Order: sequence, then C-alpha cells, then structure tokens
Amino acid sequence: MCHLYNNMLRTVRLLRSVGFILINTFAQGIQFLRLAVSSRSALSAEVLFLRKQLAFYQEHQIPPRKLTDAARFSLVLWSRLFNWREALMIVKPETLIGWHRKGFKVFWRWKSRMGRPRIPENLRRLIVGMVQDNPTWGEERVAAELSVKLGILVSPRTVRAYWPRESDPRSGRRTSSQHWQTFVRNHAQGIVAADFLVAITARFRVLYVFVVMEVGSRRILHCKVTAHPTAGWTLPQFREAIPSDHGYRFLIHDRDTIFSEEVDDELGAFGLKVLRTPVQAPKANAYCERLMGTIRRECLDYVIR
Repeated sequence: MCHLYNNMLRTVRLLRSVGFILINTFAQGIQFLRLAVSSRSALSAEVLFLRKQLAFYQEHQIPPRKLTDAARFSLVLWSRLFNWREALMIVKPETLIGWHRKGFKVFWRWKSRMGRPRIPENLRRLIVGMVQDNPTWGEERVAAELSVKLGILVSPRTVRAYWPRESDPRSGRRTSSQHWQTFVRNHAQGIVAADFLVAITARFRVLYVFVVMEVGSRRILHCKVTAHPTAGWTLPQFREAIPSDHGYRFLIHDRDTIFSEEVDDELGAFGLKVLRTPVQAPKANAYCERLMGTIRRECLDYVIR
C-alpha cells in the first residue's frame, strides 16, 4: 500500500511539474508574439535595460535563486532562436547544456517506456521444445517451421530471444578454429564497418547519423545525417562511401532492418561479403561502436543542435 501511495505521489508531482511547464511556455509564447511585432529599436532598448539590471545584481554579487523546471525548459527552448552564449549570465554554458541533456534523458525514458511485448507462454514453450528436440536447427529454421506448418509468424530474432541457454550453439564448441577478434585483426585492411548513431536536437527531433569507417586505418569513409533512414536511402550512401576500384573484402553491420536483404545483395554486387553481427553483440562491431561513442562523448555531448 505504501509503495502504491509513493507511486501515486510521484505521478502527481510529475503531472504538476509538466502542467507548470506547459502554462509557463504558453504564457511566454504569447509574450514572444507580442515582442515579435515590436520595433527593433524598442527591443534593443529593452534588452539593454534588462542587461543593466542584471549587471547591478552581478556587481553586488547577489546570488540568483534556484531555477524551477519550467524556467530551465524555457531557457533551453528560447536559446534556439539567438546567440544564447552572449546573453547567458545567471548560469554557465555547461549548465544550460546539462539541462538539455537531462531533458533528453526524460524524453528518451518516456519514448522507450513500452518495450516489445512478450509472445504467449505456450509459444515460448513450443520454441524451447523445438530447439531441444532438433539440436541441429537454427533460429531461422525454427521460425520457418512455425510459419509454414503452424502459420505462426515470428522473426528469427524473436526465436533467438527465447532460445534455451543450455542449447545455445554459441556456448558450446565453435564451428571455426579462429576467434572473431583474430579474424578482424587479420583482415582489418580489407574490412569496412557501418552503423547508425542517434542524435537528438534541442526540440527533441531524432536524427540518425550514418557512418562508414575503414577498420584498418580507422578512417571515416562517409558520414551523412537523415531524419528518416530507410534501405532506399542507405544504399546510395554505401555507393558514395565505397569506390568502384576498392580493395575491401568484408562489410560489418548489425541486424537493423534498415540493412535489408536488398541492400546486402547490392553490396554483394560491389564485391563485398556482408558479415552481420550476432544478436545483442555490439562487441562484434567494436571499432565502429567505439567511434560512435567517441563522437558522442567528445562532440555531441557538448553542443545543442
């Protein structure tokens, strides 16, 4: 009962905070429209007047009060319309960027609050039984058997999610005598890797950064940004990144649906063998994943887009 009461209390506080933010933003929006129709000389005089008052507080070293969530949201929102670094006085630039980062965390938590629903329990038991009775089958074979014989449409990735751990072929002996890390190091000069990086703007617009890199030299071959990544958009990016007279042999990418079979077939026509990373194994594309982390930590985390 106490736990339920605490959850309800947190929900009420969250709704109250969101309500204050919306009311404050609406009121400031009306004020912004009023200022938008004012003359430029009047706005310049008002800005100078307000800055003089702020200078007075700074000269007397009067500490500012702690800002509310509504005030922080307003500062982040209106900073997109002008050069905010020259006008920022009560907080440091790093603080404003930190507010935006905190807002992105709340936004992303809300967006990803609902995961993919689990399949029915009887179907999960059926998958486990099929795997245990047929140890030579892989997830694609199990998914095909369910589709053809029972009319149950599940993807091989879904089958892998419910694969019994004791029957996981990755936990037993390997089919190759060479480790993946050894393979990548031996063929680094002939391998390119590709991946998508998510970037969030100040207005919480999701942008996707597509990067292609050469594993041997760590050189970035191509980089492009889009708001709507598709297989049709991705294929021309590979054509721009990889020249016709290339000497590459392998391309590594994950199992995102953007990298469709059509894309892989076209890459095969380029003379590349596509290597898809295993499910939930980002280390298989470690060099590209590390590049993505470097871009985020050393660049994107310090700017508001």
